Amino acid sequence: MLKKQITMHENFGSAYLGAPRNVLVYTPPGYGLDPSRRYPVLYMHDGQNLMNPEDAFGGVVWGVDETAQALILTEQIEPLIIVGIYNSGERRIDEYTPVASAGGRMRGRGGRADQYGRMIIEELKPLIDREYLTKPEREYTALGGSSLGGLVSLHLGFKRPDVFSRLAVLSPSVWWANNQIIREVALIADHLPLKIWLDIGRSEGSRIKHQVRALKEILRANGWRNDVDLAYYEFPEARHTEAAWAARFGLVLKFLFPVAAPVLAPQNAPTPILHFQS
Repeated sequence: MLKKQITMHENFGSAYLGAPRNVLVYTPPGYGLDPSRRYPVLYMHDGQNLMNPEDAFGGVVWGVDETAQALILTEQIEPLIIVGIYNSGERRIDEYTPVASAGGRMRGRGGRADQYGRMIIEELKPLIDREYLTKPEREYTALGGSSLGGLVSLHLGFKRPDVFSRLAVLSPSVWWANNQIIREVALIADHLPLKIWLDIGRSEGSRIKHQVRALKEILRANGWRNDVDLAYYEFPEARHTEAAWAARFGLVLKFLFPVAAPVLAPQNAPTPILHFQS
């Protein structure tokens, strides 16, 4: 079957988060024809903006299902499953940020990213691995998002490299809590087995552009290699919008999920950098 398949899991609940949320799952062409065939999985935040125009912010959808479908059918990427996790609305800022903001208009907001991560790792991922033909190992598990979704992807990826090996980080809000994520990454001495897509639009503002550039330089200094396990791009006319992220999502997939993708695995399985907050 070459028709795309999208399944909605409504009101997925969590013991770690107060608000249930919908989860959309895209399965690739030919899925299920060979029950022995398994697929890598990309978990993405802000799932309401990814596939369903009726739910998308401002009605602008990324069309990740259509982009993935076209690239798979033309053999430009390996077939994969994409899981879109809807955000929880007013609690989005809290769930997508690692620490609370100490000042400014966001003072006191944030700091529940670890609980959100536990929902993904301990509750959602087991469901997806149980009900779908996945490759559950870290080598085949990716995480991605934009803006605050890019921030939480960085945080969870660096904290749990035993679960995730590929990160899609689009226009990340690295400014949160006075650049806390940049300091966090700078303190990690080891080159972790993570393949990272990192980008920014040059029309998003000079401050965030320079902050993302600083993050890129830290990654390079810590051993990440251009076009091997790090892709960094600045898009000249791109703004901080769903349309801009949708336009470059195909490039993200080509980097993270190339045909015959090499397995990014260390000799010894990595352990979490830090424990999740209880």
